[in-house]
Amino acid sequence: MNKRLIRKIFAVVFTVFCITSYGINYSAFAEDSESSVKKTKHIKVEKKKFKKDIKVSNGLFSFTLPVNAKGTFTIKRKDNGIFIYDKASKKAGFGGFVFGLKAFKNPSDYAMSPGIRKIGELSNKKGDLYDMVLIQPTDVQFDYVNGKSPTYDVLYIWGESNEKDIKGVGRIKYHHRQGTLGENMYNDILKKHIKAIDEKWDSSKLEKENMSYMYNVIAKSDRDVLDAVGYTYYDANGDGIEELIIGEIAEGEWKGIIYDLYTMVNREPVHVVSGGERNRYYITDDTFICNESSGGADETQWLTYVLVENSSELYPQVGFKYDGYTNKEKPWFLSYDFANDKWENVTEETFNERKEVFDRYERFNFIPLKEYKGKNTNADK
Repeated sequence: MNKRLIRKIFAVVFTVFCITSYGINYSAFAEDSESSVKKTKHIKVEKKKFKKDIKVSNGLFSFTLPVNAKGTFTIKRKDNGIFIYDKASKKAGFGGFVFGLKAFKNPSDYAMSPGIRKIGELSNKKGDLYDMVLIQPTDVQFDYVNGKSPTYDVLYIWGESNEKDIKGVGRIKYHHRQGTLGENMYNDILKKHIKAIDEKWDSSKLEKENMSYMYNVIAKSDRDVLDAVGYTYYDANGDGIEELIIGEIAEGEWKGIIYDLYTMVNREPVHVVSGGERNRYYITDDTFICNESSGGADETQWLTYVLVENSSELYPQVGFKYDGYTNKEKPWFLSYDFANDKWENVTEETFNERKEVFDRYERFNFIPLKEYKGKNTNADK
């Protein structure tokens, strides 16, 4: 299980524990009752001639499993998904789940479900779109006492590395990475930012349009804003879908600072947050978002969040505060409920030990907006 998946699971479990009162759908295998694509009644497993890989199909999509794994796995079908299990692990008394592939008509049907990553889309002649996702275990599914069976790793690695070889069945087409790559999803947003900079929008208009006032601040410094501001794409919450990050091209503690963050909600780009000089945002520790803010010379806060999948909501995680105004002798505070302003006074050692995990900022090498000029947007295509 890779490091990003482990961190994502931790963040999702913590978030779901706190968020159930909001009514968010947490089912990893929600049924697609409105599917307009014909489903088959039985899984088809067939071995190609000449010892080629084993083809698995469910009427929506097909994929292959390695021929040397023949006889070592079982297949289950649920809704629009196919799920692969390791026989040896199940025989040893464990779950044996290795990976699954499933098509969802609505992104909200699988948002906030741990272990799920979008890998592409399915489409049919009617123009219907389905998100294709890879589902991986979120707990131990093999014999951890006596060790994994050799076939478990073979199947796990195969499922993770052969997603591009999925094929649609009949008139259904599979588009690998469609709906996941930022370069294909945020073109209109980037064009709007370039327009705002070219037309020298003032801070009031920028904020009205949900854009950072910092573009106006940089313009007043006589720098070329299109050279000073850049962009990158990054999957900030581990769901397989890249976010758009726009920030200042800088060095030192400003490197990687986020001025505007965008994500995808129901396959449409949506603004998440804007940052500024004394209210900075960074990506930290792979999948957390940290907001640094200052309340004066003797007060600084570091608030961490996770970006809720298929949403523009930032959900609170852990907060750190240095507050010499409240307690000059012991200014270190920690909170797991900073949204309600509940803080615990802690020692400097505890403060630094806990905060260290979130101090690993992603120092992005932004692409200057000037280099983007001239590219077509989605609307132009």
